[in-house]
Amino acid sequence: MADTLNQNTNIVVSNKKRSSGSDECDHHDDSFFVSKKQSKSLVWEDPAAALANARHEFGEHGGVNMSIEASATFTVMEPETMRRMFAGELGPDRDFFIYSRHFNPTVLNLGRLMAALEGTEAAYCTASGMSAISSVMLQLCSSGGHVVASQTLYGGTHALLTHFLPRACNITTSFVDVRDLEMVKEAIVEGRTNVLYFESVSNPTLTVANIPELSRIAHEKGVTVVVDNTFAPMVLSPVRLGADVVVHSISKYISGAADIIAGAVCGPASLVNSMMDLHQGSLMLLGPTMNPKVAFELAERLPHLGLRMKEHCKRALEYASRMTKLGLKVIYPGLENHPDYALIKSMANKDYGYGGILCVDMETEERANRLMNVLQNFTQFGFMAVSLGYYETLMSCSGSSTSSELNNEEKELAGISPGLVRMSIGYNGSLEQKWSQLDKALSKMQDKMPF
Repeated sequence: MADTLNQNTNIVVSNKKRSSGSDECDHHDDSFFVSKKQSKSLVWEDPAAALANARHEFGEHGGVNMSIEASATFTVMEPETMRRMFAGELGPDRDFFIYSRHFNPTVLNLGRLMAALEGTEAAYCTASGMSAISSVMLQLCSSGGHVVASQTLYGGTHALLTHFLPRACNITTSFVDVRDLEMVKEAIVEGRTNVLYFESVSNPTLTVANIPELSRIAHEKGVTVVVDNTFAPMVLSPVRLGADVVVHSISKYISGAADIIAGAVCGPASLVNSMMDLHQGSLMLLGPTMNPKVAFELAERLPHLGLRMKEHCKRALEYASRMTKLGLKVIYPGLENHPDYALIKSMANKDYGYGGILCVDMETEERANRLMNVLQNFTQFGFMAVSLGYYETLMSCSGSSTSSELNNEEKELAGISPGLVRMSIGYNGSLEQKWSQLDKALSKMQDKMPF
């Protein structure tokens, strides 16, 4: 891979192979990664507009949709070309591809769209959200490395940091309450800490991270800020707020149909290039490759992500408000009684709301299970299932499901009640139709269970 970054934008990959002897091919750069010139600032840019401004990839025969490049390997016209590709002299920026674990044209295009969405120079799409997270951590940290992370994280990420990385890689993590900025500052050891890691909106407690302040603290000590933005695509833009790297489980809101497992790393071109290095790159060598057919499907869903997010968020706020009036203990960042309401309001992109997830604390697991049972099996409000971002409402008791990797003490520190029900609010049916189902379930339980 080249060491330099060309900041030109909208580099078009031709459908025709160029000869490796061409003068044009000898001009090597990394432009295929670049979405557009970036500068970190708090100037607002509508993520939907950024997606619309990204290059549109047409099909091989002029189709309005791009073609799917399903090949695992790619041919060359001249024997010398292959040597030059492996030497890093020729690459995807000039339409030279080697092998789809390295680069694939269809997956590369989805990466450009993800970079536009998050306002980063580059993005690389992976086979899962956990593979994106793992690859970033392994690229930024070496043996003996140190991470400071939020104590409230998705269970799989928590297990990675708590168990796997210390055992397999000698990388340790200090967990902190990211709302306590002094605690974060004290946990970062200048010269030793490599990464500050947190979720923009925490899973499942819906704590909102102060991204500008956390980024400032980390950067003062030379630490890279990695933010999982799975819960808040379109709602928050972490890099525009000061973060360095954004990771996603694309399986959730971006996919929107609960039928695809995928992830993404969005960040500086220098980082993504290093992750694709033939000798030292975590993505290149661990091989969490996205299938180009999956990349094609996801690229077709991104244009309506903004419309979907607005409806998810609109309904979540409406239901959270109504449930609060009924006396339930509701956790939702868009409610004025949420401790982070002013913070998320100051950071959120205009018109996208405050997220599509709300939590109801039923205090005990038994009560939580009764509520979910009635909601699914008696009133058809939603489904008992993990994950989020589906067009139907999905419900789970976090402590015994997606956060089950945490022990009881860790759950208590993270603020995860045994009866915490996480609801990913869908948009299927009308708002009033679904509210009627929810209200009916609550009425059914009210006689036996005080709220």
